[in-house]
Amino acid sequence: MFPDVLAADAALIQSFLDAELADRADQPVIHAMRYALQGGKRLRGFLVMEGARLHGLAPEVSVIAAAAIEAMHAYSLIHDDLPCMDDDDLRRGQPTVHVKWDEATAVLAGDALQTLAFELLSREALGPAERRVALLGSMARAAGAGGMVLGQALDIAAETAAVPLTLDQITELQAGKTGALIRWSAEAGAHLAGADPSALGRYATALGLAFQIADDILDVEGDAEKAGKRLQKDAHAGKATFVSILGLEGARARARALVEQAEAALAGYGDGAERLRQAARFVIARDS
Repeated sequence: MFPDVLAADAALIQSFLDAELADRADQPVIHAMRYALQGGKRLRGFLVMEGARLHGLAPEVSVIAAAAIEAMHAYSLIHDDLPCMDDDDLRRGQPTVHVKWDEATAVLAGDALQTLAFELLSREALGPAERRVALLGSMARAAGAGGMVLGQALDIAAETAAVPLTLDQITELQAGKTGALIRWSAEAGAHLAGADPSALGRYATALGLAFQIADDILDVEGDAEKAGKRLQKDAHAGKATFVSILGLEGARARARALVEQAEAALAGYGDGAERLRQAARFVIARDS
Protein backbone atom coordinates (compact mmCIF):
# COMPACT_ATOMS: atom_id res chain seq x y z
CA MET A 1 0.00 0.00 0.00
CA PHE A 2 1.30 3.43 -0.95
CA PRO A 3 0.64 5.03 2.48
CA ASP A 4 2.88 2.37 4.05
CA VAL A 5 5.73 3.15 1.65
CA LEU A 6 5.30 6.87 2.28
CA ALA A 7 5.34 6.30 6.05
CA ALA A 8 8.42 4.07 5.87
CA ASP A 9 10.39 6.68 3.92
CA ALA A 10 9.15 9.40 6.28
CA ALA A 11 10.48 7.42 9.25
CA LEU A 12 13.91 7.01 7.61
CA ILE A 13 14.07 10.72 6.83
CA GLN A 14 12.99 11.68 10.35
CA SER A 15 15.61 9.41 11.91
CA PHE A 16 18.30 10.94 9.73
CA LEU A 17 17.26 14.51 10.59
CA ASP A 18 17.02 13.69 14.29
CA ALA A 19 20.56 12.31 14.22
CA GLU A 20 21.83 15.38 12.36
CA LEU A 21 20.54 17.75 15.02
CA ALA A 22 21.13 15.53 18.05
CA ASP A 23 24.50 16.98 19.04
CA ARG A 24 23.89 20.62 18.12
CA ALA A 25 23.94 23.41 20.70
CA ASP A 26 21.28 23.51 23.41
CA GLN A 27 19.81 26.76 22.10
CA PRO A 28 16.27 27.93 21.27
CA VAL A 29 17.08 28.14 17.56
CA ILE A 30 18.12 24.45 17.50
CA HIS A 31 15.01 23.44 19.41
CA ALA A 32 12.92 25.41 16.91
CA MET A 33 14.64 23.64 14.01
CA ARG A 34 13.85 20.24 15.51
CA TYR A 35 10.26 21.30 16.14
CA ALA A 36 9.78 22.47 12.55
CA LEU A 37 11.12 19.18 11.21
CA GLN A 38 8.52 17.05 13.01
CA GLY A 39 5.54 15.59 11.17
CA GLY A 40 4.26 16.15 7.66
CA LYS A 41 3.71 13.69 4.82
CA ARG A 42 7.34 13.86 3.57
CA LEU A 43 6.08 13.66 -0.01
CA ARG A 44 9.10 15.58 -1.32
CA GLY A 45 11.49 13.27 0.49
CA PHE A 46 9.61 10.25 -0.83
CA LEU A 47 9.97 11.55 -4.39
CA VAL A 48 13.73 11.83 -3.92
CA MET A 49 14.04 8.32 -2.54
CA GLU A 50 11.69 6.73 -5.07
CA GLY A 51 13.43 8.44 -7.99
CA ALA A 52 16.71 7.11 -6.62
CA ARG A 53 15.27 3.59 -6.33
CA LEU A 54 14.28 3.74 -9.99
CA HIS A 55 17.95 4.24 -10.77
CA GLY A 56 19.29 1.55 -8.46
CA LEU A 57 20.57 3.79 -5.66
CA ALA A 58 20.53 2.67 -2.03
CA PRO A 59 18.32 4.40 0.56
CA GLU A 60 21.41 5.16 2.67
CA VAL A 61 22.48 7.54 -0.09
CA SER A 62 19.15 8.99 -1.19
CA VAL A 63 18.01 9.71 2.37
CA ILE A 64 20.65 12.46 2.57
CA ALA A 65 19.13 14.33 -0.38
CA ALA A 66 15.63 13.55 0.92
CA ALA A 67 16.53 15.10 4.27
CA ALA A 68 17.91 18.14 2.45
CA ILE A 69 14.65 18.84 0.63
CA GLU A 70 12.65 18.34 3.82
CA ALA A 71 14.91 20.84 5.61
CA MET A 72 14.40 23.31 2.77
CA HIS A 73 10.64 22.73 2.86
CA ALA A 74 10.54 23.23 6.65
CA TYR A 75 12.40 26.53 6.25
CA SER A 76 9.85 27.68 3.69
CA LEU A 77 6.94 26.84 5.99
CA ILE A 78 8.45 28.69 8.96
CA HIS A 79 8.92 31.83 6.90
CA ASP A 80 5.58 31.43 5.11
CA ASP A 81 3.81 31.41 8.49
CA LEU A 82 5.40 34.65 9.73
CA PRO A 83 3.17 37.69 10.40
CA CYS A 84 4.83 39.56 7.52
CA MET A 85 3.94 36.73 5.13
CA ASP A 86 0.80 34.55 5.53
CA ASP A 87 0.48 35.20 9.29
CA ASP A 88 -0.52 31.70 10.41
CA ASP A 89 -0.67 30.49 13.99
CA LEU A 90 -1.13 26.77 13.26
CA ARG A 91 0.95 24.34 11.22
CA ARG A 92 0.45 20.56 11.27
CA GLY A 93 -1.95 21.04 14.17
CA GLN A 94 0.67 22.72 16.36
CA PRO A 95 1.54 26.37 17.08
CA THR A 96 3.75 27.82 14.37
CA VAL A 97 7.40 28.46 15.24
CA HIS A 98 7.04 32.22 15.74
CA VAL A 99 4.07 31.63 18.05
CA LYS A 100 5.81 28.97 20.14
CA TRP A 101 9.04 31.00 20.36
CA ASP A 102 9.21 34.46 18.75
CA GLU A 103 9.67 35.99 15.31
CA ALA A 104 13.45 36.37 15.56
CA THR A 105 13.91 32.71 16.53
CA ALA A 106 11.60 31.67 13.69
CA VAL A 107 13.58 33.67 11.12
CA LEU A 108 16.88 32.26 12.36
CA ALA A 109 15.57 28.68 12.54
CA GLY A 110 14.35 28.99 8.95
CA ASP A 111 17.69 30.40 7.84
CA ALA A 112 19.53 27.57 9.57
CA LEU A 113 17.33 24.91 7.98
CA GLN A 114 17.95 26.39 4.56
CA THR A 115 21.71 26.25 5.05
CA LEU A 116 21.41 22.72 6.47
CA ALA A 117 19.87 21.66 3.16
CA PHE A 118 22.91 22.87 1.23
CA GLU A 119 25.27 21.38 3.81
CA LEU A 120 23.68 17.96 3.34
CA LEU A 121 23.85 18.16 -0.45
CA SER A 122 27.60 18.77 -0.27
CA ARG A 123 28.23 15.41 1.47
CA GLU A 124 30.69 13.14 -0.33
CA ALA A 125 28.40 10.16 0.26
CA LEU A 126 26.11 11.53 -2.45
CA GLY A 127 28.66 10.70 -5.14
CA PRO A 128 31.02 12.46 -7.55
CA ALA A 129 31.59 16.17 -7.11
CA GLU A 130 29.97 17.10 -10.43
CA ARG A 131 26.71 15.42 -9.40
CA ARG A 132 26.70 17.16 -6.03
CA VAL A 133 27.32 20.48 -7.74
CA ALA A 134 24.39 19.81 -10.07
CA LEU A 135 22.15 19.06 -7.08
CA LEU A 136 23.31 22.16 -5.22
CA GLY A 137 22.82 24.42 -8.24
CA SER A 138 19.40 23.06 -9.07
CA MET A 139 18.31 23.38 -5.43
CA ALA A 140 19.42 27.02 -5.35
CA ARG A 141 17.44 27.74 -8.51
CA ALA A 142 14.34 25.89 -7.31
CA ALA A 143 14.33 27.62 -3.94
CA GLY A 144 15.38 31.09 -5.05
CA ALA A 145 14.16 34.12 -6.95
CA GLY A 146 13.35 32.06 -10.05
CA GLY A 147 11.39 29.43 -8.13
CA MET A 148 9.85 29.22 -4.67
CA VAL A 149 10.77 32.73 -3.53
CA LEU A 150 9.38 34.21 -6.75
CA GLY A 151 6.16 32.27 -6.27
CA GLN A 152 5.84 33.52 -2.70
CA ALA A 153 6.46 37.11 -3.82
CA LEU A 154 3.78 36.80 -6.50
CA ASP A 155 1.39 35.35 -3.91
CA ILE A 156 1.95 38.26 -1.52
CA ALA A 157 1.47 40.76 -4.35
CA ALA A 158 -1.81 39.07 -5.30
CA GLU A 159 -3.28 39.94 -1.89
CA THR A 160 -3.30 43.65 -2.73
CA ALA A 161 -3.71 43.47 -6.51
CA ALA A 162 -6.53 45.58 -7.95
CA VAL A 163 -7.55 42.74 -10.28
CA PRO A 164 -7.59 39.02 -9.33
CA LEU A 165 -5.03 36.83 -11.05
CA THR A 166 -5.93 34.94 -14.20
CA LEU A 167 -5.68 31.17 -14.50
CA ASP A 168 -2.34 31.48 -16.34
CA GLN A 169 -0.99 33.79 -13.64
CA ILE A 170 -2.04 31.45 -10.83
CA THR A 171 -0.43 28.55 -12.68
CA GLU A 172 2.82 30.51 -12.99
CA LEU A 173 2.70 31.52 -9.32
CA GLN A 174 2.17 27.96 -8.09
CA ALA A 175 4.78 26.53 -10.45
CA GLY A 176 7.24 28.50 -8.34
CA LYS A 177 5.78 28.53 -4.86
CA THR A 178 4.82 24.84 -4.71
CA GLY A 179 5.99 23.20 -7.91
CA ALA A 180 9.69 24.13 -8.00
CA LEU A 181 10.69 22.09 -4.94
CA ILE A 182 8.45 19.19 -5.97
CA ARG A 183 10.16 19.13 -9.36
CA TRP A 184 13.60 19.23 -7.73
CA SER A 185 12.57 16.32 -5.53
CA ALA A 186 11.40 14.15 -8.41
CA GLU A 187 14.50 14.86 -10.50
CA ALA A 188 17.05 14.42 -7.69
CA GLY A 189 17.30 10.63 -7.96
CA ALA A 190 18.16 10.85 -11.65
CA HIS A 191 20.75 13.55 -10.95
CA LEU A 192 22.30 11.36 -8.23
CA ALA A 193 22.61 8.52 -10.72
CA GLY A 194 23.90 10.70 -13.55
CA ALA A 195 20.77 9.88 -15.58
CA ASP A 196 18.42 11.99 -17.70
CA PRO A 197 15.84 13.66 -15.38
CA SER A 198 13.53 14.98 -18.12
CA ALA A 199 10.77 12.34 -17.77
CA LEU A 200 10.69 12.75 -14.01
CA GLY A 201 10.63 16.51 -14.53
CA ARG A 202 7.53 16.27 -16.73
CA TYR A 203 5.94 13.99 -14.14
CA ALA A 204 6.68 16.45 -11.36
CA THR A 205 5.43 19.50 -13.25
CA ALA A 206 2.01 17.90 -13.57
CA LEU A 207 2.15 16.46 -10.06
CA GLY A 208 3.01 19.80 -8.45
CA LEU A 209 0.11 21.58 -10.10
CA ALA A 210 -2.30 18.77 -9.18
CA PHE A 211 -1.03 19.01 -5.60
CA GLN A 212 -1.80 22.73 -5.45
CA ILE A 213 -5.25 22.32 -6.98
CA ALA A 214 -5.98 19.68 -4.33
CA ASP A 215 -4.82 22.17 -1.67
CA ASP A 216 -7.21 24.79 -3.07
CA ILE A 217 -10.06 22.28 -2.93
CA LEU A 218 -9.18 21.34 0.66
CA ASP A 219 -9.08 25.01 1.61
CA VAL A 220 -12.74 25.24 0.57
CA GLU A 221 -14.21 21.97 1.81
CA GLY A 222 -11.55 20.35 3.97
CA ASP A 223 -11.54 19.63 7.70
CA ALA A 224 -9.37 22.14 9.59
CA GLU A 225 -8.57 19.57 12.29
CA LYS A 226 -7.26 17.07 9.73
CA ALA A 227 -5.45 19.79 7.78
CA GLY A 228 -3.82 21.08 10.96
CA LYS A 229 -4.12 24.71 9.85
CA ARG A 230 -6.66 27.43 9.23
CA LEU A 231 -8.73 26.97 6.07
CA GLN A 232 -10.57 29.32 3.66
CA LYS A 233 -7.90 31.99 4.07
CA ASP A 234 -7.69 32.68 0.35
CA ALA A 235 -11.44 33.24 0.07
CA HIS A 236 -11.40 35.60 3.04
CA ALA A 237 -8.49 37.50 1.48
CA GLY A 238 -10.32 37.74 -1.84
CA LYS A 239 -7.54 35.96 -3.72
CA ALA A 240 -8.18 34.07 -6.93
CA THR A 241 -7.55 30.32 -6.76
CA PHE A 242 -8.01 27.36 -9.07
CA VAL A 243 -11.36 26.76 -7.36
CA SER A 244 -12.57 30.36 -7.62
CA ILE A 245 -11.79 30.37 -11.35
CA LEU A 246 -12.65 26.80 -12.36
CA GLY A 247 -15.25 25.95 -9.71
CA LEU A 248 -14.99 22.85 -7.51
CA GLU A 249 -15.92 20.36 -10.24
CA GLY A 250 -13.74 22.10 -12.80
CA ALA A 251 -10.81 22.08 -10.39
CA ARG A 252 -11.31 18.38 -9.66
CA ALA A 253 -11.41 17.60 -13.39
CA ARG A 254 -8.24 19.62 -13.97
CA ALA A 255 -6.48 17.79 -11.13
CA ARG A 256 -7.50 14.39 -12.55
CA ALA A 257 -6.22 15.38 -15.99
CA LEU A 258 -2.90 16.44 -14.49
CA VAL A 259 -2.56 13.10 -12.70
CA GLU A 260 -3.07 11.37 -16.05
CA GLN A 261 -0.32 13.57 -17.53
CA ALA A 262 1.98 12.70 -14.63
CA GLU A 263 1.38 8.98 -15.07
CA ALA A 264 1.92 9.19 -18.83
CA ALA A 265 5.29 10.86 -18.30
CA LEU A 266 6.48 7.70 -16.52
CA ALA A 267 5.72 5.33 -19.41
CA GLY A 268 9.39 4.74 -20.11
CA TYR A 269 9.97 3.33 -16.63
CA GLY A 270 7.33 0.61 -16.97
CA ASP A 271 6.10 -1.14 -13.85
CA GLY A 272 9.08 0.16 -11.87
CA ALA A 273 7.40 3.54 -11.51
CA GLU A 274 4.13 2.24 -10.07
CA ARG A 275 4.73 3.85 -6.68
CA LEU A 276 5.26 7.21 -8.36
CA ARG A 277 1.94 6.71 -10.17
CA GLN A 278 0.35 5.93 -6.81
CA ALA A 279 1.86 9.13 -5.43
CA ALA A 280 0.20 11.14 -8.19
CA ARG A 281 -3.17 9.62 -7.38
CA PHE A 282 -2.55 10.16 -3.68
CA VAL A 283 -2.02 13.92 -3.96
CA ILE A 284 -5.58 14.52 -5.18
CA ALA A 285 -7.21 11.96 -2.87
CA ARG A 286 -5.66 13.13 0.43
CA ASP A 287 -7.66 14.88 3.16
CA SER A 288 -4.84 16.99 4.58
